[in-house]
Amino acid sequence: MALTGLCSEIARAFAAEEPDGEADLAGALVAEGQGALPSWFAVSDLAFATIGMAGLTLARLARGDGSDVPAIAIDQRLATIWFATTIQPIDWQLPGIWDDIAGDYRAQDGWIRLHTNALKHRAAALGVLGCAADKPEVGQTVSGWKADALESAVVEAGGCAAVMRSVEDWAVHPQGRAVAGEPLVIWQRNGEVEPDPPIVDSTSPLAGLRVLDLTRILAGPVASRFLAGYGADVLRIDPPGWDEPAAAPEVTLGKRCAGLDLTQDADRAVFDTLLGGADVLLHGYRPGALEALGYGPAERREKNPGLIDVCLDAYGWSGPWAGRRGFDSLVQMSSGIAAYGMAREGGGKPFPLPVQALDHGTGCLLAAAVLHALRRRRSDGTVLSARLSLARTAHLLSATAGVAKHGTKPTLGEADLEVGLEQTAWGPARRARFPLRFDGIAPEWRYPASRLRSAAAAWLA
Repeated sequence: MALTGLCSEIARAFAAEEPDGEADLAGALVAEGQGALPSWFAVSDLAFATIGMAGLTLARLARGDGSDVPAIAIDQRLATIWFATTIQPIDWQLPGIWDDIAGDYRAQDGWIRLHTNALKHRAAALGVLGCAADKPEVGQTVSGWKADALESAVVEAGGCAAVMRSVEDWAVHPQGRAVAGEPLVIWQRNGEVEPDPPIVDSTSPLAGLRVLDLTRILAGPVASRFLAGYGADVLRIDPPGWDEPAAAPEVTLGKRCAGLDLTQDADRAVFDTLLGGADVLLHGYRPGALEALGYGPAERREKNPGLIDVCLDAYGWSGPWAGRRGFDSLVQMSSGIAAYGMAREGGGKPFPLPVQALDHGTGCLLAAAVLHALRRRRSDGTVLSARLSLARTAHLLSATAGVAKHGTKPTLGEADLEVGLEQTAWGPARRARFPLRFDGIAPEWRYPASRLRSAAAAWLA
């Protein structure tokens, strides 16, 4: 029943801008294989449904003549793998995911999570705590704080932290109420342009599509990786100094990665050219961040009236926390997911999801939103934008609380892997097979995973 409910809500979110009526998402999906992730929430069903929505919108786009959409086959085991780790390095290792002081700490009156992977977020947390970058010392210092006071102080200092709240507390929290009142996908119409020409090659339905990717860890890069697999020219732009060493080998597959500093006039001129030539802008800046750089929605539409603008944030688009920095693990703490898991496990400490399911699920829905908007622009010239959030995906998943916990987190085996090597920038690797299949169409990523800022900031000729 959890899968049916997830599919229904996801389908309704896209029906809000679907002139043909609500799609039968559950009816279009065919399960293959077996696989389940161990969770007290329907994480495996979320993987199946969100990958399925991306597949369904892609199939409908590829079948632009209005003919019946084929069955969308999803391998359940591979779906759980693509919500975790898809790459198997050969003679090299992926770095650890977490900074050495990131984690959950017990304060005077509850638990709080510090997210310190980015240098500026680490500095903000340590500056508030006034202690050395030593995990035991951080823990001792945190124990002297009230959790809410420390969360507020770290956030005010420009850092990232989240108190562990229960599902019930989040439901009455001003931000929890705001998120619950938002649609899963917030659509906006931005005028009309000449409809796009028909797809030339249905085996590579996104060939020629230009996607300007301003997203970082992790949902946005998951979305653009999907689009790159079906032919899109994805150009990722990062600012100077930013790195995500554990995620880059995973999510830069199929993309070209460039760097620009949008505070510099020369780089802004390059970005203006890129923006003017893009079909899609995918971004994950907090509300107001692009506006502060002079690239608000009105300015973006002025530079490119036909631009499909799809974005995400952490804590939603209304309410007092709409501009708050956040990541998957923090939203799990805020929204009650970690507290509910702790209660069911009985272990006495926050119990998160087995994978970063909020990131991956939102990433798949972002890809679906891009594809849906492309279909509208191709069919009648309507230009759509869409906004999603990790917190709203958490609200979707929270409704499945109480499912029986079963399954195991998969490890990559030979049968899961593509044939042949991927020559990444870090060394050779094997990549997991993609779980999605329809009409015999399979993804093909043109580029191996690459380092950030390793390519020119220019569209392919």
